[in-house]
Amino acid sequence: MEVLKRFYHSLFFSTRLYLALCGVAVLFTAAYFLPTLLPFGKLAFAAVTLLVLLDLALLYLPRKAILADRSMADRFSNGDVNEVTITLRNDYRFGVRVEIVDELPVQFQQRQFLIRGTLPKGEDAAFPYSLRPVERGEYAFGNLLVFTQSPFGIVKRCFSFPFNRTVKVYPSFVQLRNYELFSTRHMLDEIGVHRRRVIGHSMEFDHIKEYSRGDDVRTLNWKATARRGVLMVNSFMEERSQQIYCVIDKGRAMKMPFDGLTLLDYAINATLVFSNVALGKGDKAGLVTFSGKQTELLPASNKKVQLNKILDQLYGQATAWEEGDFERLGVHLRASFSQRSLLIVFTNFESVTAMQRQLPYLRQLAKYHLLLVVFFENTEIKKLNETPAREVEDIYIQVIAQKFAYEKKQIVKELAQYGIMSLLTTPEHLTVDVVNKYLELKARMLA
Repeated sequence: MEVLKRFYHSLFFSTRLYLALCGVAVLFTAAYFLPTLLPFGKLAFAAVTLLVLLDLALLYLPRKAILADRSMADRFSNGDVNEVTITLRNDYRFGVRVEIVDELPVQFQQRQFLIRGTLPKGEDAAFPYSLRPVERGEYAFGNLLVFTQSPFGIVKRCFSFPFNRTVKVYPSFVQLRNYELFSTRHMLDEIGVHRRRVIGHSMEFDHIKEYSRGDDVRTLNWKATARRGVLMVNSFMEERSQQIYCVIDKGRAMKMPFDGLTLLDYAINATLVFSNVALGKGDKAGLVTFSGKQTELLPASNKKVQLNKILDQLYGQATAWEEGDFERLGVHLRASFSQRSLLIVFTNFESVTAMQRQLPYLRQLAKYHLLLVVFFENTEIKKLNETPAREVEDIYIQVIAQKFAYEKKQIVKELAQYGIMSLLTTPEHLTVDVVNKYLELKARMLA
């Protein structure tokens, strides 16, 4: 009984069989009016039946004629293209046509996934495809279904492989690897990350060198100058081990989508890359996430395991429908931090009014820490401004769009009036702009 059940579930008929049966039905119908066609109808029906039985024998006599494997990474990178490869082996004595249906996780919402191909006898073939997740979490893959057809192409046999597997989607570690690769190859300039020559002024002495134009005259070493007869200056190592925290707002303002990802996802991806850069510069990287009544803190550290801790904490973050509580954030940070730190706050303000509601709390944070507020440019509004106006309605729309774009620039100016640094950027350029701003602060000795 179990064998018949498996046979029933694996048996499918192709369009070719239904077309052949339609032809037989037409012959039998015509034979009602022309009896001389009846023998031809019977012969055609017998031929179709014989071909079906022959096709069934070819496909079902070998028990395990198709072997399959699905290979992919243990974890996926959010917002990036992740490769999946299906490998099939044909143990039939003839070449077969295959149709592959992979039961993808529900998050992708792909209901028409199908890969077609051919498999020569006794050979292997790889069928790669790519997936781009746009939200973090667990993705459950189901069975792998392989439909095979013999050269007759009448019957299909379905091979089901129970490759059930759960893959976790983490923040964009692919982007992190790309930055490390570019950094190793000295190609960061090509993607917008500019290096700056930094001469530190910490108390950690490095060496004495000859004075060159641009050196700080306050570092002149008069004893060495007297001995050598030329101006000599002290050179100090760049300040390190500064505490740097990425503060991520998980309020409703960060739910805004862009290219499939939310602003929160872009902030998380940028935080991961930036933390790696900061750790590479010798600074201590930490993480703070906050929403309405909840504030999570990962203390800053420069240990080797810190990046993995940041990645694990970023994995489970999600936006909330309530507005971020900056007042509670300030109280929590004031009680938790014992020394001045660089705070990079990822949030979003769509209007000056929204910023002004949080301005008192941002000013309070700026009293005790070096504060950089990062918020996002609305790219859809920018597109509206660049679209030529053809009707009166288009002019009204553009005026409103220009008003919103102007308010974004007003936010930058108003924050600057109170000594708060800000960075207005697009989601796609967020990572590069944040890293560049950090390197600029290091060059100005502010971090």
